[in-house]
Amino acid sequence: MGLTIDLSAIAANWQALAAKAGPGTRTGAVVKADAYGLGAARAVPALQAAGAQDFFVYGAHEGQAIRPVLGTGARIFVLEGHVPGAPMEGLIPCLASPEQFFRDRSTRPSGQFAVQIDTGMNRVGFAPAAWADLRAEVLAAGPVLLMSHLYSADVPEDPTNARQLALFRELTDGTGVPRSLAATGGVLLGHEYHFDLTRPGVGLFGGLPFADAMPVVTLDLPVIQTRWIEPGETVGYGGAWTAARRTRIATVSGGYADGIPRAAAGRGLKLWAGETAVPVVGRISMDTITCDVTDLADVPAELSLIGPAEPIDAYAAVFGSIGYEALTALGRRYARRYVDNA
Repeated sequence: MGLTIDLSAIAANWQALAAKAGPGTRTGAVVKADAYGLGAARAVPALQAAGAQDFFVYGAHEGQAIRPVLGTGARIFVLEGHVPGAPMEGLIPCLASPEQFFRDRSTRPSGQFAVQIDTGMNRVGFAPAAWADLRAEVLAAGPVLLMSHLYSADVPEDPTNARQLALFRELTDGTGVPRSLAATGGVLLGHEYHFDLTRPGVGLFGGLPFADAMPVVTLDLPVIQTRWIEPGETVGYGGAWTAARRTRIATVSGGYADGIPRAAAGRGLKLWAGETAVPVVGRISMDTITCDVTDLADVPAELSLIGPAEPIDAYAAVFGSIGYEALTALGRRYARRYVDNA
C-alpha cells in the first residue's frame, strides 16, 4: 500500500495562503494530529523552509515532538491550553478558560501564553462575560496572542462570520496584543479577518475550503488477486453483492483498519485505473477491498483510491464526511513515500 505525500505541494499551499494575507499579517501553520495524519516530522520542516514560523498543535506532546525538528526560533502554540502535568517547556499554551489562566499563572515561571476567546462557537475559550471580568488581569500578565475561531468560515455568505468578526473586534480592540481569528476558511474571507496572524490548517494539505490547493496526497492500493466469477455468485462478507454477469473481481490491500470506512461500501465508492473508475463491490473488510475490473483491458498492479481523479474531499463525500476526517483517518500501515517536486 502506497501513500505518497508531496512536500512541495504543502509548501506551495502555505505560500499561496500566505500571499493572501493582509499587510503586516504573519501566516502560521496548524499541524495538529501529526500534520493531519501526513507526518509532522516531514511536513513541519517543509513548512518552515517555506517561511512558517508559528505552528499550532493540539496537545503538549505533539508540540514536544516537533520542537527538536523546528529548533528554537519557531513558536509552537498548544490549542489544548494548559493541562495539568503536560510538558509545556518551550511551548505556548492557548489558554482555553479562566481556570486554565489561574492554573497557568500559578505554575508558569515567566513563559509566554495566548488566550482563546469564545465568539460564538461555544466550544472552548473565555466567554465574553468572563473575558470582561478578567480582561485587565489577563492583559497585565502579558499574553502574546488573543485568538478566536470562526465556525462557518467555509460558508462565506453565512452572516455569523461577520457577527463573530464584530464581536472579536469589540472584545479585543485597544488591547495592543497581536490577534488571530482566521484558519483556512477565514483566510479566504478577506483581509478584515486576518488581523496579525492567520493559522491555516487543512488547506495546507490539499483540503477544502481551499479549492485552489495543490493536491498533496495520492493513495495507491496494490492488487493482490484477480478472479472470474459467474452470474449469481456473491462477493465478500454476507454475500452483499451478487454478480449479474460474468465478472472479473480484483482484490486490493486496504480496508477499515487503514482508515477506509466500512460504511463507504454500497455508496458509490470507486477505485481508479488512471482516469477510469472501477466500482467497489461487496463489503469493505479489515484488510481488503474488492472491485469490478471486468471492463478494464488490463488490470494494473495498483488501483488508486485518492489522487487526481478522486481528490481527498471527493473521496470523503462518498461516505458523508469531509477531507479533515479522511486525512486524519489514514492508517499507519501505509508505506509513506515523501516526494519534493519543487
